[in-house]
Amino acid sequence: MVQSAASPWPTLSPEARDLFRRGAEIVLHPRAEWIEELHEASLGGDSMRAVAEDPVLTEGTKRANLANLLHWAAANVQRPGERVAANLNQEVLDGARDMVRRGFDSGGLDAYRRAQGVAWRRWIEICFDLTSDPVLLRELLDVSSLSITTFIEDTVAAVSERMAAERTELTRGAHAERRATVTLLLEGAPISRSRAEAQLGYPLAGPHTAAIVWSGSVTPSSQQLETAAETLMRASGASHRLTVVASAAALWVWLPGRTQPRADRLAEDLAPHPDVRVALGRPGSGIDGFRRSHLDAAATQRMLARLTSPQQIARYQDIQLLALLTGDPAQAGEFIADTLGGLRHADAETRETVRAYVHELGNTTRTAERLYTHRNTVVRRLARADELLPRPLAENAVDVAVALETLRWLGSGA
Repeated sequence: MVQSAASPWPTLSPEARDLFRRGAEIVLHPRAEWIEELHEASLGGDSMRAVAEDPVLTEGTKRANLANLLHWAAANVQRPGERVAANLNQEVLDGARDMVRRGFDSGGLDAYRRAQGVAWRRWIEICFDLTSDPVLLRELLDVSSLSITTFIEDTVAAVSERMAAERTELTRGAHAERRATVTLLLEGAPISRSRAEAQLGYPLAGPHTAAIVWSGSVTPSSQQLETAAETLMRASGASHRLTVVASAAALWVWLPGRTQPRADRLAEDLAPHPDVRVALGRPGSGIDGFRRSHLDAAATQRMLARLTSPQQIARYQDIQLLALLTGDPAQAGEFIADTLGGLRHADAETRETVRAYVHELGNTTRTAERLYTHRNTVVRRLARADELLPRPLAENAVDVAVALETLRWLGSGA
């Protein structure tokens, strides 16, 4: 039960206070496995899935949970066993603000309570290591339970108030209107193109290339993100861009056009900003392309985060094969269609010839032997395959082979 502000707080004996201080000093220097367990618990479960799938929100939640743990420990080193004030440090407020900007309510703060369970279990272990005296142990655990629970609930209440104020602020002005319109478009809501274009100041009929620009820094700079978005626009040859502030550490960007900058050239341009990263979606047309390109960029961002990749720039095309191999059926179908083009629906002999040819490292004689057919037949089938493929087989042999192998296993359902 949470202690009300008007209720008297229990007083510890001098012996228990000393134990409490010693335990808090241990918590101030948590072991790596404690922190990992804390993060895993805080982001687990269906209620936190949307947060866990967003790399920026994930990192913000991790920073906030660690800040809560250290705040509670530091307070108990100074005043063992006394009520700990709610944590409104910058890490916590930044994380809460990002959740509001992504459209989450205070339910996202369930991460704090999930982390509380891990902290409590670890604290019990510490207490049992500090003393075996049953009287002292009971006194210590009774106050500890009250202290941890009250601190988390006080923090949730205080942060919820700040989130409500942030949400009120966001409902005023152009940013809120732009963010709301983009959300409707991404969700496939029935909003007319003319209305959306008027609210965004951005044409939706033509081609688009979406990007997510974000920072892995603990203290991201909004100016740095804006500079990176401007650099991306210039590198793409675009004259303007649509930018939505997704969080304190991320921008959603749309560029009119299909031209994507070379990753190595863009990386050179962004070298002065090593904390900034860019994920690019495939170009698309119209509202569907606007949506799909953004979803591609988001998938690329998630992949980089999941793999803890050091790459600063990534296009969806760069990670599409890797995404396929991680078992996403929808992405598998897209990869097959993009890679094979008309070859996807070609006769089985032609497809099998291409698979065998790649397996035999481009040797037509060995391919013919493998298929028990004439070499000229192999050559004709390969020529037919090149007519059907979006890119010549010689330029994309590995992807074609993987796509064909996947198609073979998926069969007609691909």
